[in-house]
Amino acid sequence: MEMFRFAHIEYLWGLLIIPLLALFFILSRVARKRALRRFGNHETIKELMPFASKSRPAFKFIVVMLALAFFIVGAARPQFGSKLKKMKREGIELIIALDVSNSMMAEDIQPNRLERSKRAISRLVDRLKDDKIGLIVFAGEAYTQLPITSDYNSAKLFLEAVNTQMVPRQGTAIGAAINLAMRSFTPEGEANKAIVIITDGENHEDDPLAAAEEAINNGIVVHTIGMGLPQGAPIPFSSNGQKDYMRDNDGNVVVTKLDEPMLEKIAAAGNGIYVRANNAQVGLNALFDEINKMETEEMEALVYSEYDDQFQYFFAIGIFLLLLEFIILERKNRYLMKVKLFSAK
Repeated sequence: MEMFRFAHIEYLWGLLIIPLLALFFILSRVARKRALRRFGNHETIKELMPFASKSRPAFKFIVVMLALAFFIVGAARPQFGSKLKKMKREGIELIIALDVSNSMMAEDIQPNRLERSKRAISRLVDRLKDDKIGLIVFAGEAYTQLPITSDYNSAKLFLEAVNTQMVPRQGTAIGAAINLAMRSFTPEGEANKAIVIITDGENHEDDPLAAAEEAINNGIVVHTIGMGLPQGAPIPFSSNGQKDYMRDNDGNVVVTKLDEPMLEKIAAAGNGIYVRANNAQVGLNALFDEINKMETEEMEALVYSEYDDQFQYFFAIGIFLLLLEFIILERKNRYLMKVKLFSAK
């Protein structure tokens, strides 16, 4: 089975000019008929113009439009894939677990921890190549936002929809996120696997260290990115259109702080690295360099390795149609009019 494609498919937009030209042609013919009616009686004009043809101009126009269509399609370079070839691709599988608890709305990292995390993930996705990626969101529980995929555009679309309302139960269940991530990789896949936890690490309510150790025992590396500053910041929210901050039962403003020691321990248990974000950078370069050090798994994929251009056939038909249009006269042929093949003697 051959694969068909256009090398410059955007050129096909040029086909839209054909209906516009057809409309212009119809309007011009209508205007011509009106002008002739004003000039004189139809039968008189017919006698004065015996060789005028109603159908030939329309036929010549259709031929020219067909020629134009073939030229436009030819310019788009239609191609057939003629050979299938096994291509080697190298890549890893990466699951990103993003904290969406309320504390991620703190603004010690501008514009806030969650938004900066989403931007960091987006930049990380831009740097990936031939890898598979998945996205998990977690707070007091963990949920799959995007199953493992090599579609980076979809990853960005799902990332844009992430907010703190996605997980109703508050908390920071890092262990649950790691466990879910371990189950989210391709079953029986041989590619190297990594988990990236992006969180402020506060209020962890399970055993993330045990989960990280289990991950590394299954050949999965766990990295952590700390979003927030050690001194912490209040958690903003909107109340009746006014900005306010979360408070405890005594009315004191709650300050959320980055739990850096815990995130360092998780990364160490998972044989990964820990990087802390700040307002200058998120530290993705160091993390991406570490991911690049992983031995990548070779994956075979069938691809069409060679494409044969077919534009010459479309150009040839277009030229033939132009020659045909040139040969056809707009007026009736006076000599052919005299030929009456079926006249009775």
